[in-house]
Amino acid sequence: MTRPNVVTIVLDDTGFAQLGCFGSDISTPNIDALAADGLRYNRFHVTALCSPTRASLLTGRNHHRVGMGYLTDIPTPDPGYTCAIPPSAGTLPAVLKQAGYSTFAAGKWHLAPRWEVNPAGPYDRWPLGLGFERYYGFLSAETSQRTPTLVRDNSYVPQPRTPDEGYHLMEDLTDEAIGFIRDQQQNTPERPFFLYYAASAMHAPIQAPEEWVRRYEGAFDQGWDQWRDAIVARQKEIGVVPEDADATPRPPWVRPWDELSDEERRVTARSMEIFAAYLSYTDAQIGRLLDHLRDTDTLDNTIVMLISDNGTSAEGGPNGSFNYHGLHRDREANRELTFAKVDEMSGDHAYMQYAWPWAWAGNTPFWLWKRFTALGGVRTPLIVHWPDGMGTPGEVRDQFCHVSDLMPTVLEAAGVPVPERLNGVEQMSLDGSSILDSFLAPEVAAPRETQYFECAGSRSLYHRGWKIRTDHVGPTPLLERELIPGSHEYDEDHWALFHLDEDFAETTDLSAEHPELVRELVQMWWTEAGRNNVLPLNDGYTGRPQMERPPGHRQPSRMTYRPGPGAVSEFMHPVLTEGFTMTAHLDVGEQAPSGILAAIGDWTQGLAWYLRDGHLVVSANYAGVGHRVESSTPLAAGEEEVRLTYRLREGGGTFALHQAGTVTAELSVDGPLPVRWQIGGPGLRIGFDAGFPVDESYAPPYALAPGVLERLEVASASAEALEPDDADLARVHE
Repeated sequence: MTRPNVVTIVLDDTGFAQLGCFGSDISTPNIDALAADGLRYNRFHVTALCSPTRASLLTGRNHHRVGMGYLTDIPTPDPGYTCAIPPSAGTLPAVLKQAGYSTFAAGKWHLAPRWEVNPAGPYDRWPLGLGFERYYGFLSAETSQRTPTLVRDNSYVPQPRTPDEGYHLMEDLTDEAIGFIRDQQQNTPERPFFLYYAASAMHAPIQAPEEWVRRYEGAFDQGWDQWRDAIVARQKEIGVVPEDADATPRPPWVRPWDELSDEERRVTARSMEIFAAYLSYTDAQIGRLLDHLRDTDTLDNTIVMLISDNGTSAEGGPNGSFNYHGLHRDREANRELTFAKVDEMSGDHAYMQYAWPWAWAGNTPFWLWKRFTALGGVRTPLIVHWPDGMGTPGEVRDQFCHVSDLMPTVLEAAGVPVPERLNGVEQMSLDGSSILDSFLAPEVAAPRETQYFECAGSRSLYHRGWKIRTDHVGPTPLLERELIPGSHEYDEDHWALFHLDEDFAETTDLSAEHPELVRELVQMWWTEAGRNNVLPLNDGYTGRPQMERPPGHRQPSRMTYRPGPGAVSEFMHPVLTEGFTMTAHLDVGEQAPSGILAAIGDWTQGLAWYLRDGHLVVSANYAGVGHRVESSTPLAAGEEEVRLTYRLREGGGTFALHQAGTVTAELSVDGPLPVRWQIGGPGLRIGFDAGFPVDESYAPPYALAPGVLERLEVASASAEALEPDDADLARVHE
């Protein structure tokens, strides 16, 4: 048999129970067909967070061991948290490329330290630096589905169509993935290929085409309690959950549906309608990719593996959020905005995340969600499809396995040995073990007896059918700390004990009955933690020691920019949060100019300084709430120096427009300046804008005429301005 092609599909923030083939009534016919002709693994595990899971998948090692113990937004000096995969942890694409495979990646990356995510690199930890030959997608945790920040290979590129022309990121990523395969197969068909297809879905912002949203109107009016009960019944019927298994009960932080007001039901149900539409639309894009493989007679000898990087996301809070930039800025104001804008939740102004009771139900029958090492955070679907290399289709496998097992599985199937050296660097051992034997034989032993877990202070360990798990709840996000019962101090953590061989969903704590076993497994956890660079523990976004940036990648206190295409990363321009001055050097002709001086973000959160018919304007949008002021004094013809300043005041800050040394307009806004305007945005644009505007009084690109803006100077309020705290940089967008 010829060497197989490999397609790895990584969904984001998708729970165990959200696919049709795992019990959901959300329509996912293409994924379901993949499962019907393949295998489903119902005891597959990930790391509870996106960057760590992706690192483990692509290296075959435990995530802390390759420096990816947490998000790439927050590198620290500790070896397990540098967010820099070392050369000694050669990646799956690098190994396959050396063995003659073509290697492509399309979609989310999120595997480079934050200050390397900018147009100047370095590119060592971008996809092409870690073994892929082609790449198209986005480098950060998230991006808008309608106006994304896109990268092709090692260059930022504009999106090919506008939202008005029907653009959606998932369709674009799929077009590119198909194009990679088509180009390679039509030119070098004798070479096998590896495609890493990392969907933007189902990470927020939850944005789906309106025609897909309409399909789900009223579909969730029964509420999460009934919906979850129906899922449990289906899961047992189709065999992904044992018939005698109990589901975890509804937790105290999820209100019974019957207790909600009519308005609360309408808002939360609407958020789930949009989520379901997004998932079904994503399934359709996966179907297009599979259809291409089928139509070109390559599907049967292609190993397709579909996973989710972690359990469901609770980042929308109890009610969901019209614009989840603001959920942790002003919780009550965000709730009011969400309820007022319920009819616009699926529109272009929304940056939506669904309500967390639906996230709880999406992890049925488990407890908790993303960021926790309970099963709701770490047990997700695995579907494997390979007609040329597996046994009876449609079966369920129950071996305990882990995301680190996928790389050795692929290498064994491809007949590629694990290299002792790669690109001249001695390689560390793999932690994963192949599950290839289980493709043909349902009763083979699990590839491992032991696996530790740690995410943001939440700890657990599996060993020979038993699992211990702490009840730790970290300090961020604050809403979880307030509502989820548990320990806030490591020394006070309770280690619960579950016999997973008999208790599929982690429902019954047996720690009081087996204290000796608990002590043994806790000691084993500490041993594994030491071996894998898990220590020191840190349970929040705050308090993590900040890694010093390398030379040349520190934010300056003052910088001069010239107008033109491209953008300056938010991590690379002067710090704005403590106050700033922007100075524009203009040459104003006889005709009153209009256009952007500087812009960052958009109408979901952003800042724009621009000219409108010769008048200065500053527009600031904080989490969907806009503020704008326009100078009544027009610019004079000739050379002129104008300024925008922002100064802190008690409870907020004040923007001021300056002409000829005089303040011509002021705008006071309550609350702090956002530390990150857009989690996945391109950064600061000079002389033009793109995507959606910051306010509707202009339409991008709204570029200034050539020669009007000579240069723009940006200076922090203090030359000693500190870099923003990494906690604020990360927020809760993972």
